[in-house]
Amino acid sequence: MTDATGTADARGSDRILTVPNVLSFVRLLGVPVFLYLILVAHADVWALILLAASSITDWADGKLARLLDQTSRLGALLDPAVDRLYIVATLVALVARDIVPWWIAVILVGRELVLAPTLAVYRRRELSPPDVLYLGKGATFLLMCALPLMLGAVAVPASEPITGPLGWATLIWGTVLYVWTGLLYLGQAVVTARTVPAGR
Repeated sequence: MTDATGTADARGSDRILTVPNVLSFVRLLGVPVFLYLILVAHADVWALILLAASSITDWADGKLARLLDQTSRLGALLDPAVDRLYIVATLVALVARDIVPWWIAVILVGRELVLAPTLAVYRRRELSPPDVLYLGKGATFLLMCALPLMLGAVAVPASEPITGPLGWATLIWGTVLYVWTGLLYLGQAVVTARTVPAGR
């Protein structure tokens, strides 16, 4: 249900110490630092740099996983989990700063809350979660572009005529696609629950 770069082959590998996984762990450690910068220190420029670096690193670890043949089961789970955490943490921070409207955060977080219980459907049937939809990757990409753009409009006011409209456009399209792919994942879970016996 997550928007990751993992594939069925990735789930078959038990490797932990890989370059992509290290990058994902580094991104994970950056979450509390980002929250401190934007909510406590109000160091918007540094928060923007960290958020942009996270987005670039997210793109890089997927590419490196394939280039170095270092896909792994952990990476298939960790990478999308960190993506979601960054999106939720950034949304909460930007809503708290009145940069992003609260209803956008409710929609995006609500999507995750609706999909979370569907993982039990696959566990009870000893199945792996469904492969990531490319449309879902696109939605995550748009959101991870939108949030730095929205923050950039505040951190660097001179950029607002460009970053503001771009931020809103990518945020709206990313939200629409994120919800649509959520419905597709939900449909897959419903079909699985109806057609595959539990505890097989």
